Amino acid sequence: MTIEERVNAAIDKVRPGIAADGGEVWLIKVDDGVAWVQMLGACGGCPASNMTLKGAIEAIVVAEVPEIREVMQV
Repeated sequence: MTIEERVNAAIDKVRPGIAADGGEVWLIKVDDGVAWVQMLGACGGCPASNMTLKGAIEAIVVAEVPEIREVMQV
């Protein structure tokens, strides 16, 4: 499995919760230990999207893919 596939598999674990709030998250690229994602739908303009990004998405990605040290939004 590539690092991108592993990051996507980790994101898939939080995707149902994000979708339940009307949002979506896409992995755009992985570069130098940073996974870059795009928040879409309700998450795109939501003031709480940074909490979702850091508290849920980053937490699971960093835990499951040790090569990733941070998740950032494009």
